[in-house]
Amino acid sequence: MSLVRPGRTPLRVVLSLLLAGAFAVLTIAPAQAAAYRYWGFYQLSGGAWVFAQKGPDQTVPVDGSVEGWRFAVGDEQSTRLPRAVLTFDQLCGATPAAAGQKRVGLVVDYGRPADSGDGATPPQPVALCASVPTDATSTDVLAKAGKLRTEKGLFCAVAGYPAKGCADEVKEVSAEAKAADTPVTIAAPAEATKTPAAVATPISAQPAAQDTSTSAGTVAAYVVAVLAVLALIGYLVARSRRGAGTRS
Repeated sequence: MSLVRPGRTPLRVVLSLLLAGAFAVLTIAPAQAAAYRYWGFYQLSGGAWVFAQKGPDQTVPVDGSVEGWRFAVGDEQSTRLPRAVLTFDQLCGATPAAAGQKRVGLVVDYGRPADSGDGATPPQPVALCASVPTDATSTDVLAKAGKLRTEKGLFCAVAGYPAKGCADEVKEVSAEAKAADTPVTIAAPAEATKTPAAVATPISAQPAAQDTSTSAGTVAAYVVAVLAVLALIGYLVARSRRGAGTRS
């Protein structure tokens, strides 16, 4: 009969639990984040696109702002930015200020064929200077690019693109949709173009979406499993040797 000291768990029990937990982590398939085909809303800050913290209906940009929209396939691990950056001077440099009005630069990137639902070629990205009332929201600014189609508070289409669908879930993201973006050059509005320098500066290609946290967790689980197996083997070998010594 073996004795267990009060308040202490036998080593073999600890090792067994650790091993079972490690293999449980390895055998559970990592959850796949849902992907959607949607319009993303961004603002230019410090010369780079950042995801807007509020919806366009709740955002009231100030004179001198630059906003961007991008249609793409994405999930919570990926961000598809407008593929070019234009400054306020490039967009609105030739648009004079007017009483009761504000000027907001606007970039609309319709994405790649891989982002479309049927593989159709999207319209070319556009850039313009929106002159709107001072209390106008970002929705009012976007409307300067064309008629908006909305559904249940979601932006579905800008200037007729896409023709159908609205933030549809994508069951299987194609390799082309996962691929890194290729930078594009978007010409500044004609009235704002004074010199060749007023042409959009392409941004760096965005990396393909990748869930690094999932891969890191899998590696850690393998390490724990290997260590647990080695510890269990060591325990069994030591126990076997002790048993052999007792019998002799």
